[in-house]
Amino acid sequence: MPIARPLPIAIAIQSFHPGGTERQMIELVRRLDPTSWQVHVACFSTDGAWFPQVESAAASIGAFPLRGFARTDTLRQARRFGAWCRERSITLVHTSDLYTNIFFLPSAAAAGVPVRLGSRREFAAGKSRAQVVVQRASYACAHRVVANAHAVAERLVRERLAADRIAVVPNGLDGSRFIARDLPPALRQVAMVANLRPGKGQDVLIDAAPAILQRYPDARFTLIGGGTERPVLEARARERGVAHAFQLEGHVEDVARRLGEADLCVLPSDSEAFPNALLEAMAAGLPVVASRVGGVLEVVQHERTGLLVPPRDPHALATEMLRLMSDPQLARGIAAAGREFVLRRFSFDRMVSAFEHLYLDEVARRVPVRPVESRYAPL
Repeated sequence: MPIARPLPIAIAIQSFHPGGTERQMIELVRRLDPTSWQVHVACFSTDGAWFPQVESAAASIGAFPLRGFARTDTLRQARRFGAWCRERSITLVHTSDLYTNIFFLPSAAAAGVPVRLGSRREFAAGKSRAQVVVQRASYACAHRVVANAHAVAERLVRERLAADRIAVVPNGLDGSRFIARDLPPALRQVAMVANLRPGKGQDVLIDAAPAILQRYPDARFTLIGGGTERPVLEARARERGVAHAFQLEGHVEDVARRLGEADLCVLPSDSEAFPNALLEAMAAGLPVVASRVGGVLEVVQHERTGLLVPPRDPHALATEMLRLMSDPQLARGIAAAGREFVLRRFSFDRMVSAFEHLYLDEVARRVPVRPVESRYAPL
């Protein structure tokens, strides 16, 4: 018997604290066509400043708090989630990260949810071996695993997930939030948007700063993002004699406004699955310098939409930053090409369209349902 429209689906989000994954999934919840999808949200906690955005968009929200996967309460929460799905006739469950994969995919399978989609939005960096192993095991409960970059999909294949079980849906952004301004003749305001944690590369920028300040003493560096490494980075800036030129802003809600005050943006990360920060900087009309790693290569084409440097190389970073700072014409050309590329390729509309067509394809394979057209044109 065909399922009635809109189809009830559940999107699993760990919590609602500001973050790249959270922004992508919240926008998906908000933008899916309500005539086709009745969107419910499952989470571990409703904590976080962005919860009201989901509360106003979701048909219902179910919280399934866990204090650790090895505790006896985990089985009770899994049963609660199964009952929650059955009460709502959930047709599809879509997870969003490591922890939602580990808990919600097996729980959805046990509950008999017809379609289950996992996610991979990062490499294994920073994850324990146990986390990596358990996440891989959870993929056995997913019909497809969605990667947010081809680099991530390639990592999944190396981890022996069959290529035909992987879908790639790049991140999106709201281009209307970013208004490009004319770059000034002297590019001196450098921004970096990233959590303050090992591997993101703030230390590389600090180590590159002396060479930049030697040539341009009025250069200033703004680090946007919260995290535990702040004291370490502040100490490093003092040791390098550049603390006077650095401002650590912490978490900033309106990143678009802060990028509008910068002249160029850098992201010298050790690894990146898909760099949301670069998308936003390029949409804001800034020239960018980034590490030649992972999903960065799907956004930055060297000397066309940005400049690329080897990771962990302060000298190379300083050299490419100085190229932009000393050549306004080069900087403007790269900034314009980068903005055009990002706005054309990485809108939220494109992202939601890709997810809707993936959902429709998987539901058609596994659930008896009347055909329905997405309001978005195929990509």
